[in-house]
Amino acid sequence: MAQFALTTSATLLPCNGGAKQWPKLFPGFSKRYGTDFALFTSFRKKGVRFVTSSATGRSGGVAEISEGQTAPRSYVWPDKKKLRVCILGGGFGGLYTALRLESLVWPDDKKPQVLLVDQSERFVFKPMLYELLSGEVDAWEIAPRFLDLLASTSVQFFQDRVKVLHPADHLGINGPSQSNCGGTVHLESGLLIEYDWLVLALGAESKLDVVPGASESAFPFSTLEDAQKVDIKLRRLERRNFGKFSPIRVAVVGCGYAGVELAATVAERLQDRGIVQAINVETTICPTAQPGNREAALKVLSSRKVQLLLGYFVRCIQRVGNVEASEMPTGSGSVSGIAAEDAHEKYILELQPAERGLQIQFLEADLVLWTIGSKPLLPELEPSGKPHELPLNSRGQAETDETLRVKGHPRIFALGDSAALRDSNGRLLPATAQVAFQQADFAGWNLWAAINDRPLLPFRFQNLGEMMTLGRSDAAISPSFIEGLTLEGPIGHTARKIAYLIRLPTDQHRLKVGISWLTKSAIDSVASLQSTLTKVLSGS
Repeated sequence: MAQFALTTSATLLPCNGGAKQWPKLFPGFSKRYGTDFALFTSFRKKGVRFVTSSATGRSGGVAEISEGQTAPRSYVWPDKKKLRVCILGGGFGGLYTALRLESLVWPDDKKPQVLLVDQSERFVFKPMLYELLSGEVDAWEIAPRFLDLLASTSVQFFQDRVKVLHPADHLGINGPSQSNCGGTVHLESGLLIEYDWLVLALGAESKLDVVPGASESAFPFSTLEDAQKVDIKLRRLERRNFGKFSPIRVAVVGCGYAGVELAATVAERLQDRGIVQAINVETTICPTAQPGNREAALKVLSSRKVQLLLGYFVRCIQRVGNVEASEMPTGSGSVSGIAAEDAHEKYILELQPAERGLQIQFLEADLVLWTIGSKPLLPELEPSGKPHELPLNSRGQAETDETLRVKGHPRIFALGDSAALRDSNGRLLPATAQVAFQQADFAGWNLWAAINDRPLLPFRFQNLGEMMTLGRSDAAISPSFIEGLTLEGPIGHTARKIAYLIRLPTDQHRLKVGISWLTKSAIDSVASLQSTLTKVLSGS
């Protein structure tokens, strides 16, 4: 699909403009392609060009009447009389808000049309990405397609990237419910979506540009694509080192929850064939975790011989081909004099001490995994020269009131990584799946309330506890309702999987995944029993 240069003026395509009138002029067009197709129109100097595309994002037919300079195209909603809710981002915040809107009871045919936009074709249950590396789950179980999840709903899905926002609901310009248009969204494909209500749930992406060499050398671990790339890299390293005595060296940057879970999972996978080193600027791992979870994690990391380099930060990463460990530099940032070995890349990490008494260190790694830092995607959508920008904090999150509405924009809700909401103590809520999951429930309800002129509910986060995976049969859970209790080992692992099974998006998907997990568990149990019997019989 062609790319278009988008201006910063919201008057490019007026709300309720002429794009909606074309089906009246050509009634046979909609009959030919069906009601599930969207109609795009683009004005040219010498005629009109029509482009059809499925509401799910698949390309449709094209019919051109003339040629010339193309202007932005408009997405036409299926029903002109119903309100239009556009949700940007299909993570925990966006998808679960759409499902919440679908589940509510709407009076007097007030149920709005809902369009979900995401750059990926799959929803990703991110807390279980680690299980992809351990082989415990299949990709379809934790990353189902949006079309499958939404098949039994009226929610439409469009796969595209958001480029620019043009809100038109500023206080003093449009009231919260009287205006006919809340604004427009410009997509990278050149499509303009006109909405009445907007939900910002775009999430965040890994921030690798803070350290020289990280963007070119390190692997982030926050998306399905990231996990698949790491798995492919590990497989290549495992094949390359098969039968050799040289261990696979993996450096994990960051020892928060993500770093510890990743280090534990990779160390279990590689076992004696690898050396995992975890680096953290703090002098402890998981500084914000419950003590029970931290102690359980330390015990597992120690049992798997994960080396913890605490009180260090990474100053730079250098990629060097064909490195021998014996040629490592010991006193400076230079990597000259490194001799050739096998034809594969290695990386040198320079570690600077964050605490007194520590010395500069250099690490050699075959794989660098990056788990620290993230940046919300909202700042990239701000049009230059826009007189009414979204109120963003220093981290790039939208400032919201307690009902999750963006301040100064009564038609826009923000949640998850896109929102800056504080708790009762004035602290920003963490950007976790648990927070986004709870906010989606409130966002859906408050959209219902706003559309039906009912009072909106203030969001109150309820911390249900903390969970972390530590391998195929290890996890740690600290529920908030029982102070001091930590479930660890196989019991914690089972409890965590059940909790996440309950949190999966739809009943149909939960059922399929539950059957799959039970089947795998039964197979593993039979295999374990056979192995035990074989050992007993061979011993006798």
